[in-house]
Amino acid sequence: MQVVIVESPAKAKTINKYLGPGYEVFASYGHVRDLPAKDGSVDPEHDFHMLWNVDPKSQKRLSDIARAVRDADALILATDPDREGEAISWHVLEVLKEKRALKDKPISRVVFNAITKQAVLEAMKNPRMIDEALVDAYLARRALDYLVGFTLSPVLWRKLPGARSAGRVQSVALRLVCDREREIETFVTREYWSIAARLATPRRDEFEARLVGADGKKIGRLDVGTSEEAAAFRQALESANYTVRSVEAKPARRHPYPPFTTSTLQQEASRKLGLAPASTMRIAQRLYEGVDIGGETVGLITYMRTDGVDMAPEAIASARSVIGRDYGERYVPSAPRRYTAKAKNAQEAHEAVRPTDLARRPKDVTRYLESDQARLYELIWLRTIASQMESAELERTTVDIDAVAAGRALELRATGSVVKFDGFLTLYREDRDDAPADGDDEENRRLPAMSAGEGLANKGIKADQHFTEPPPRYSEASLVKRMEELGIGRPSTYASVLAVLRDREYVRLEKRRLVPEDKGRLVTAFLESFFDRYVEYDFTADLEEKLDKISAGELAWKDVLRDFWLDFTAAVGETKDLRVSEVIAALDEMLTAHIFPPKEDGSDPRLCPNCGTGRLSLKVGKFGAFIGCSNYPECKYTRPLAVQSGENGEAVETGPRVLGTDPETGLEVTVRDGRFGAYLQLGEAAEGEKPKRSSLPKGLAPADVDLDTALGLLSLPREIGRHPETGEPILAGIGRFGPYVQTGKTYANIEAGDDILAIGLNRAVTLIADKQNKGPGRGRAAGGRELGEHPSLGGPVTVRPGRFGAYVNHGKVNATLPKTMSPDEITLEQAVELITAKAGSAPTKPARRGASKAASKDADAPAKKPAARKSAAKKPAAKASSAKASSAKSRSATGG
Repeated sequence: MQVVIVESPAKAKTINKYLGPGYEVFASYGHVRDLPAKDGSVDPEHDFHMLWNVDPKSQKRLSDIARAVRDADALILATDPDREGEAISWHVLEVLKEKRALKDKPISRVVFNAITKQAVLEAMKNPRMIDEALVDAYLARRALDYLVGFTLSPVLWRKLPGARSAGRVQSVALRLVCDREREIETFVTREYWSIAARLATPRRDEFEARLVGADGKKIGRLDVGTSEEAAAFRQALESANYTVRSVEAKPARRHPYPPFTTSTLQQEASRKLGLAPASTMRIAQRLYEGVDIGGETVGLITYMRTDGVDMAPEAIASARSVIGRDYGERYVPSAPRRYTAKAKNAQEAHEAVRPTDLARRPKDVTRYLESDQARLYELIWLRTIASQMESAELERTTVDIDAVAAGRALELRATGSVVKFDGFLTLYREDRDDAPADGDDEENRRLPAMSAGEGLANKGIKADQHFTEPPPRYSEASLVKRMEELGIGRPSTYASVLAVLRDREYVRLEKRRLVPEDKGRLVTAFLESFFDRYVEYDFTADLEEKLDKISAGELAWKDVLRDFWLDFTAAVGETKDLRVSEVIAALDEMLTAHIFPPKEDGSDPRLCPNCGTGRLSLKVGKFGAFIGCSNYPECKYTRPLAVQSGENGEAVETGPRVLGTDPETGLEVTVRDGRFGAYLQLGEAAEGEKPKRSSLPKGLAPADVDLDTALGLLSLPREIGRHPETGEPILAGIGRFGPYVQTGKTYANIEAGDDILAIGLNRAVTLIADKQNKGPGRGRAAGGRELGEHPSLGGPVTVRPGRFGAYVNHGKVNATLPKTMSPDEITLEQAVELITAKAGSAPTKPARRGASKAASKDADAPAKKPAARKSAAKKPAAKASSAKASSAKSRSATGG
């Protein structure tokens, strides 16, 4: 009997079928051990010795594996074919050595790029040993991330209250987002005008031409800057005579895009399907590991963590065959296409992401897949097939036109592009994150037939005013693209980096754009002020290159760590004597454009609006940063760190805004900014009395609140009517958990689309009845969504919302969903894994939330250091627990 080790139970189940008798396949459930979240887990003083602790949940599985290995003839390590997979195999092997389970048994490592019977059996014929260079690169990366996180984060805690963590990749990605926001805030709008003429040929065919030159000088997009200039050009063109100077038609070709890499898959799935990178990787993991197709588990795509763009010869041949059958031989290029990765630091050790069988069309598998799985598979299939199709053939036509008016020589140009043969465009067009301003899509815009010397008739002149716009905020797709271009991190870690930034509340997603929170701006400003080198893009990219050289066996991993640590500790040492006041003064200066943007009336933005004499500046308190007055304690004016940003990044004034006067009391109604967000207030605080206040319902922006709405919210709770059965009053109000309706002791949250100020009696009765039918619990927590029957124990498995996040339930077992897993997308199989892991864990009290997870994320550090120390101190060194080992399904969210 030969024992085979893989990461996930789904993968184990599939491979067991392929290998048959003589093999026993075990799942490690991802990493089995990690660095404990405490100081000293990486010890630079002792040649970077690393302390590895086994996850308590992995102990039983490792014991089962060890027993099986003792009785086996051989051990085969078959984890994923990347640096992370190599590390898992190494960890498992090290644990088995400690358990003395190996003796003299042969050990081999096999890798396959796709979970198909052919790929697995072929891999078994070509075993190798563990690649020590890949393991060294993993160790270097893990040590660097730990050292940066556990060294920088305490500095943040001491010098910048409210900050949570810093990290090697995380902080540089955050800087990208913050730098873009700074560009938006400091952007100076510029006026410009576009001038165009509507012209007609002698055959009365009309088209549009734009002004491109005047009096022998070229006119660029921004060269006409005032209405006076535009009016002068318009007047000249109105009376001009038009003649075609030249007509030039040039053939052009558009070539298909290469098949997907990890990052391009994340980008296109975000643009086309609206999937977050973490969701994309989780769904791709399921497609890779295998789906039940007609009673057989089949891996549908190749390994999804890769930056290679080439495909195996048999895959290319299959793609060309499908193209010929489905689209015709005209769409098959004369020679197969080969691609080379252009991304910085690209490693092309693996194939691109592609279907394992290109003859398996999306329509053939849709009925076996969940909705998002089917959509992602179709996207991968289309991109792969299109990558081997013939180029599109176009004809681009440029017509230059002379306009002569009162001695002035003006030049106009009309352009058009016609697709003569669509080629790959018949199947696939790549989306763009940000279209250029005033960009005309000339494709398929045909110009009428013209010839040089022909006269043209004027059908109208238009002059349009425009204003330059700041660069757009990053979407998740465009940030991934930019990080790859700069060589920051590895594509396999991008999903986890973005998740960490959101979990730490350093950024938020707003209309699918990444907006830095004040907390994130402060952290970035601090690091730029005092650790500038370590958040520089080039420095981070150079470090990635060194890690790649370690993978290739060109550098010793501990040499890289020594060089880094020497300079890094010196930089940290320089901050020890910094006073918090010095830090705040530096941040106040750096963030001036953000926290004190210029006012429209030109008045001093730092002048205190309360006392009229004090100066506003950045302050730091127990709950983080805020803006306060220099006349404190006489003047107690405070406001949140920054003005709010509008949809296009423009400043929106904060602070108390007077909406009007309450007609009943005569008191002033204001909307204000508090520590927990915007709220309404009636009147001013009096000695020993609190004024009436109301929070704003979710989705209602402070700028959208008018006096009537404010008075309605301040009047809550209000009586809607009497319950038709009990006769008790039904009230509507806003509480700790949002808007609700209530009768007696029954509270029911109102749903999206219901207006707390307008909700009627019938709707309220329905919500209350639904809540009573579901039993106790908040909102829809008790009911949840049923995923199916437990496959081995029976009984329903449900996913439910809870006070501290979504969780899955079976009987008396509740298992919290990881933040990277969506309650709307979780499957029965994933839920059962979480429930099984929860049921098998020891009922020990966990460390404070966030403390043990920090070191397991790429570039992450502990959320609360004291809790991490306390947790570690309770355990003997030999048996201390590690950060949670993640399953193969969640590895896409922890980096590679």
